[in-house]
Amino acid sequence: MTQTLTDDVDRLADGTHHDPHARLGAHAGPTGAGVVIRAFLPTAHGASVRIDDDIVPMHRRDPRGLFEVCLPDATLPLDYEIVGRGADGADWWPFRDPYAFGPTLGALDLHLVGEGRHERLGDVLGAHLRSLPGVDGASVDGTGFAVWAPNARGVAVAGDFNAWDDRSHPMRSLGGSGVWELFLPGVGEGTRYKYAVRGADGRVQLKADPVATRTERPPANASVVARSTHEWGDAVWMDGRAQREPWREPVSIYEVHAGSWRTGLGWAELAEQLADHVLDLGFTHVELMPVMEHPFTGSWGYQVTGFFAPTARFGAPDDFRAFVDVMHRRGVGVLLDWVPAHFPRDEWALARFDGTALYEHADPRRGEHPDWGTLIFNYGRTEVRNFLTASALTWLRDFHADGLRVDAVASMLYLDYSREPGEWVPNERGGREDLDAIRFLRELNETVHREEPGILSVAEESTAWSGVSQPTSGGGLGFGFKWNMGWMHDTLGYFARSPVHRRFHHHELTFSLVYAFSEHFVLPLSHDEVVHGKGSLLSKMPGDRWQQLANLRALYAYMWAHPGKKLLFMGSELAQEREWTDERSLDWELLDDPGHAGVRDLVRDLNRIYRAEPALWDADDEPGAFTWLVIDDSDHNVVAFARRSRTGGRPVVCVANLSPVPRHSYRLGLPLGGEWEELLDTDSRHYGGSDVGNGGAVTATRVPAHGQEWSADLVLPPLGVLWLAPTAS
Repeated sequence: MTQTLTDDVDRLADGTHHDPHARLGAHAGPTGAGVVIRAFLPTAHGASVRIDDDIVPMHRRDPRGLFEVCLPDATLPLDYEIVGRGADGADWWPFRDPYAFGPTLGALDLHLVGEGRHERLGDVLGAHLRSLPGVDGASVDGTGFAVWAPNARGVAVAGDFNAWDDRSHPMRSLGGSGVWELFLPGVGEGTRYKYAVRGADGRVQLKADPVATRTERPPANASVVARSTHEWGDAVWMDGRAQREPWREPVSIYEVHAGSWRTGLGWAELAEQLADHVLDLGFTHVELMPVMEHPFTGSWGYQVTGFFAPTARFGAPDDFRAFVDVMHRRGVGVLLDWVPAHFPRDEWALARFDGTALYEHADPRRGEHPDWGTLIFNYGRTEVRNFLTASALTWLRDFHADGLRVDAVASMLYLDYSREPGEWVPNERGGREDLDAIRFLRELNETVHREEPGILSVAEESTAWSGVSQPTSGGGLGFGFKWNMGWMHDTLGYFARSPVHRRFHHHELTFSLVYAFSEHFVLPLSHDEVVHGKGSLLSKMPGDRWQQLANLRALYAYMWAHPGKKLLFMGSELAQEREWTDERSLDWELLDDPGHAGVRDLVRDLNRIYRAEPALWDADDEPGAFTWLVIDDSDHNVVAFARRSRTGGRPVVCVANLSPVPRHSYRLGLPLGGEWEELLDTDSRHYGGSDVGNGGAVTATRVPAHGQEWSADLVLPPLGVLWLAPTAS
């Protein structure tokens, strides 16, 4: 055996060959005549070549698994199969030689991958079922594998097809793109696989495919060859989505943890039952906590290992597509929580993928998250930004999601997030802002809004960062919406206080209107507020059980009237008593109690009235469409304000009495005279209240009050909220 061939076998045997196709497969004979076929079969005890009906034994050229046969009369191209023989003397089934096929990625794809500009990254990297032309012109079915690992010393594919041997199927490196590729004939749908990556650090690790579209069900973690056969039936919804302007529409979101809404449901069962519930209550959207594959159930999906694959816990990827399809055909939008801020350290996933800090920062002061024990993406790397943007587009485009709520944006924006002095590295300007992350978020939002118009991009951003939901052209981050964490914190803080003390904290209820129009806001009462010892929303409310329920109803009515879109975590509509846990279903039996059923009925009516009254949603970002009527009556715990529509519809007035004492003959200034109907009274007996109210209507006379020319005498129910609107003529 020549020294050159020995060197090749050395590299094949230790998994460091960058171009196995140059030596393996069929090649011209050493003198230019005939054909030499070589195969590297490290687990075989013998091998043959089958050409038509002839079986030609191969010679073992090297004990490490190199087999060779010289066919002096053959010519290229040559149609053949290889047959290996096991230790028991039995022949394997014949298989097409993987090293007889050219690359499955074209020059343009490689160029875009190398530049970090391939918006359909998942279409070229990963595992894809393909049919390639054979020598005889007939198609050869198999799977093309491709993975980005620019610093790896070698990469192979291991899986069901080769008994998970990390040497049998070495991949070739496609130039400077950093991509390794191999087509495996005969490998079909459902095959499990991983990449055997010999890293720059010399270690060989079996790595899950970063862009796999299907995975094993945890705790197993192999990637699975898959393709979609789902036939979408939501064309009407998708066509309409492209024309929507969400900030000018009613948006009321029901946040869901898929595994614990009702435990034991797969996507199919969840789709029908959840759609029934959401439509009954009148929500416009569901928002799913992350459905991307994750190893630890207790992370609720926020520590992602499969950025392109729905979790296998509830079914196959097409089952999730069918879930979205059902929701769309029934008129409900689907939003997904998405986590580009960090990823877990599991060695079989993204961490040090090619033996280097590839997806993460090498410097722990930038690459390690102190709160969650996870790794932070290196947003300064174009390929990493491309990976994340392509992931986002996959959920919006291939799974028809209607938007993404981006988790933990604040942790991305600040280099010193949760770090003490000396534990972080200033940016090039000496500041604390992560300029790379800012660039990524702007690129992300520009791309998703351009490619998928009408979708919602929502930032969970907990600081006073300016312009989160403003256009990138004006220096903003380009999100469609921002969670209003300040409103959530202040409002829950106010409602948690005993009414006797609320007069001293009146500003907590009113301060949000100082900045309410600076962003496009979503008002969230999310899962974060009902876990980790915080208790349920009901348990936060002071007083006896009647007062707790009344306070909760008042909170919801105040929230639905306040400028901003709405988000309510599942179970909150039941007035859940226990803190939420992912280990059990919601306490649906609570609805047998009239008080809890009354809260559910109130949420239904809030959504119904909200959607019917444009004043409550079409000018959320316009300060001129909001007027304080009563802002300073802290002694009585009363606030009141008017909302107006930008299109000239009737105004809606919200007045809240957040003390347990009814207020009789409370004169309230109103923007118009005449009869006003009581759209809502949270103290109604229908909701479990004491039924203190105004008989369904009040009349505004020309008596000035609260800066208005007109006013009416009202009865304000205890711990109650009223919505009023001029009676339609």
